[in-house]
Amino acid sequence: MEIKSITTGQLLEMTKYRDELHVIDIREDSEIAEGMVPGTIHIPMNDLLNRKTELSKDKEYFIICRSGARSLRVCEFLQENGYKVVNIAGGMNAWFGEKVYPSKGKSQF
Repeated sequence: MEIKSITTGQLLEMTKYRDELHVIDIREDSEIAEGMVPGTIHIPMNDLLNRKTELSKDKEYFIICRSGARSLRVCEFLQENGYKVVNIAGGMNAWFGEKVYPSKGKSQF
């Protein structure tokens, strides 16, 4: 089963014309301190695996991590469980758009 994948440049373009993007950053708390894509929901990888039932199978989710490796594994897992997912190749290492810096608090959908 092939996983859909886009570049960070494609994601940046999509943020300009799509009103609603569901981007989930699966990096750890210490990693997101380096900045996140604006509008992204932060749910660490291990939390997301346990909280997958909070996701809608009717929405498409864009999954990002530091380099694209962890997000690919999460995409494989979620897709096998019936979710629509897209991996962000290159992850935050390849992101050159605006970044936001998160505040503490529980992630919500």
